[in-house]
Amino acid sequence: MLEKFKIKIKKSTGFFSIIKRNTEIVALAFLVIITIISTTYYNNSKKRIYYNYKNIINNIYLKKTVNHLFNNLEPRFKIINHKVANGETFDNILNLYLVKDQEIEEIKKQLSNKINLNKLNVNHKIKFTLDQSNNLIKDFTFQVSNKEKIYLKRNVENNKFNQKILVTKLKKNTIYKENAILQSLYKSAKDQKIPASIIVEFARIYGFQVDFQRDIRKRDTFQIMYEAFKDDNGKIIETGEILFANLKLSGVNNSLYFFNEEGSKGHYDKSGKSVKKALMKTPINGARLSSPFGMRKHPIDGFNKMHKGTDFAAPMGTPIMASGDGIIKKAGWCGGGGNCIVIKHNSTYQTVYAHMSKFAKGVRNGIRVRQSQIIGYVGSTGKSTGPHLHYEVIVNGKKINSQKLKLPSGKILKGDTRKKFETVKIKLDVLKSEKIIGLN
Repeated sequence: MLEKFKIKIKKSTGFFSIIKRNTEIVALAFLVIITIISTTYYNNSKKRIYYNYKNIINNIYLKKTVNHLFNNLEPRFKIINHKVANGETFDNILNLYLVKDQEIEEIKKQLSNKINLNKLNVNHKIKFTLDQSNNLIKDFTFQVSNKEKIYLKRNVENNKFNQKILVTKLKKNTIYKENAILQSLYKSAKDQKIPASIIVEFARIYGFQVDFQRDIRKRDTFQIMYEAFKDDNGKIIETGEILFANLKLSGVNNSLYFFNEEGSKGHYDKSGKSVKKALMKTPINGARLSSPFGMRKHPIDGFNKMHKGTDFAAPMGTPIMASGDGIIKKAGWCGGGGNCIVIKHNSTYQTVYAHMSKFAKGVRNGIRVRQSQIIGYVGSTGKSTGPHLHYEVIVNGKKINSQKLKLPSGKILKGDTRKKFETVKIKLDVLKSEKIIGLN
């Protein structure tokens, strides 16, 4: 008996001895078993949670509840910013948002004193707040100009609109810019973020003495100091006068100063001579001289004949300006000249503009036009091989070369007016210097 017990102890001791010798292997096996059990439990739990969520989401009552909540979250008042498209009318726009006819008529009544609602500009923005519970307008804003808005607000007591004029207070700034002309004056000016209106005016005031197609060379420079009116956010809302301008052509400065004296308002050179002359040198910007005045082989007829005008090639639709003040003697069809305009400036000068695609709005026989006013647009009507302006100058009934025409000098300031101009010129030079060195 004792021997059997001893044998059992020996066997037991042997087992533990094996475990003791292989502790690491046993521990690893135990860890593997625990991992398998845990993973299995986790996966089963994950599946149960997934199916529970799926059942909840598919519950029709929950869906109805969620939809109801989201529907109630939609705001009662909706702000509408509508950009006017081509062909849209005021009534059409408001009808688009289900505004009632009576409401539309009331708004039109409020606006009609200041605005012609029959002539909405494309891309003009109409802003109003719509009550979606009854499709009534809470308030309505119409931009009359860059500075002025009409604001209508519904009075809850009588259900009528109260009108208020909102005027944006603009701060006047004087801005100075300069740059080298690398490709074109327009591009070089745009690179300096100069507004388009100022660039056009700059070209206009120099248009009496400079041919922008031929006189400007690469690396010529310009300087310009102009008025700009900004809102509270620093955005330029509108521009004012060009106070100082300079075109440095082939190393020679051509400075101009703005003089705002009654009866003498305009731009003058440093000697007090007005830049304004009877006729502009070229009545179109951004064009190239494609056919000069003189004998040439006619591009259509094929034989040599006298070309009694100057041709300026330009893209279709380029604006054409009246080269001087005058009365339109003819605005109509001129045979080979296509759509043309004839302007009588005085007893001496007449000008002709041919091959136009169309006339500017309001242009007709007998109306008075001012220098640099747009009268039509480049086309290729009549006998023409491509879009261009055929321009003629007639002096005392004879057609002459417009590019060699010696125009009468502009007005020269004298006496007290000249003294006032000299004072203004000094002030503008000082202001320009301060702008350059950053003192102003």
